[in-house]
Amino acid sequence: SDCVEMFVGVGASRVRDLFKQAKEKAPSIIFIDEIDAIGRARGKNANFSSNDERENTLNQLLTEMDVFDSNSGVIIIAATNRADVLDNALLRAGRFDRQIYVDMPDVNERKAIFQVHLKPITTDDSIDIELLAKQTPGFSGADIANVCNEAALFSARKDKKMVGHSDFNEAIDRIVGGLEKRSRVISPEEKKTIAFHEAGHATVSWLLEFASPLVKVSIIPRGKSLGAAWYLPHERQITTAEQIFDEMCAALGGRAAEQIMFGKTSTGALSDLEKVAKQAHAMVTVYGLNEKIGNVSYYDSGRETSFTKPYSEATARIIDEEVSKIIEKAYVMAKEILSANKQKLVEVAEALLKDEVIFKADVERILGPRPFEEEEVGVKLVEETDQVADSKADEESDSKEDQADNSLLSE
Repeated sequence: SDCVEMFVGVGASRVRDLFKQAKEKAPSIIFIDEIDAIGRARGKNANFSSNDERENTLNQLLTEMDVFDSNSGVIIIAATNRADVLDNALLRAGRFDRQIYVDMPDVNERKAIFQVHLKPITTDDSIDIELLAKQTPGFSGADIANVCNEAALFSARKDKKMVGHSDFNEAIDRIVGGLEKRSRVISPEEKKTIAFHEAGHATVSWLLEFASPLVKVSIIPRGKSLGAAWYLPHERQITTAEQIFDEMCAALGGRAAEQIMFGKTSTGALSDLEKVAKQAHAMVTVYGLNEKIGNVSYYDSGRETSFTKPYSEATARIIDEEVSKIIEKAYVMAKEILSANKQKLVEVAEALLKDEVIFKADVERILGPRPFEEEEVGVKLVEETDQVADSKADEESDSKEDQADNSLLSE
């Protein structure tokens, strides 16, 4: 963005100067962050005229990166979060022809990142790095650094000498759900409705095979939500239709519990309905998991925005009907599960009204052991992969030592 100025020719001049310095100091590396500031595709933006300064800057960059001049000893690296909007000419061979996709870290990578950010913090023996890594799916390295910082702040507010695991739990809840608002005024009737709503989520997810394992349930207002059920989602690379359907049933468990206990529903299920609608729509239009629509995906990864739908009005009507059918089927299933376990639902809600926060052990005491427990398998898998990684590291170190010995012998 330093190249985008109000003066004509300044951006192109700065690009020329940059490459001139790089050639003088070769071997050198040019790193351009947020390349989409000047590398946005030409002709797609209505405000992007042919005389636009950004287009002149991009043309100069393309010329400098071309293979006609010898740029030997100069390596160019760029980064962006919007690779889909870049100009095709930037991605041709001889320019940015190698792309490295930096995804969110998996559970083992998060464990390693936690070890880095925990070094400057004084922690006690209660810290379980493996559990912290599993509690933070989808977190980036910056998010994990933020968790460690928030945990230290929570510990400091309590005048503790060391940071404990409970501080990290509070920090994760703070980042995911927002700040606790115990001072929010809630009437007893509303509190009862919230308790049964969250108890419905907990009960349905506990009794469904593919729903995410429960961690805790809370009716303390946090951020915009009046209550929350916390899960430990499985880190899957692919998801089946059954898994998505069970997740939808668990999300609709709150509204189903309200209907069963009070005979009416409230506006408290807005975020649940939004999540379920997105999942059902994705099943039908993106992943081809609907029998009536068939093995067709209307998702186009190369299209940034479009004002026209890639299907006819008749197909749009079928899509709406199928999405509605899937959601209603999940809602009926959630109601059936809660009707069959109504007494247990009441016990979970009463425990919530009494303690405000209940954990997995409390739910297990009321509902019994979960018939589909997979968390231990996950732990074993992590341990096995760690052992494999350790054995590979040992083999690599042994091979390096052998190579060093051979080189010493040859010398």
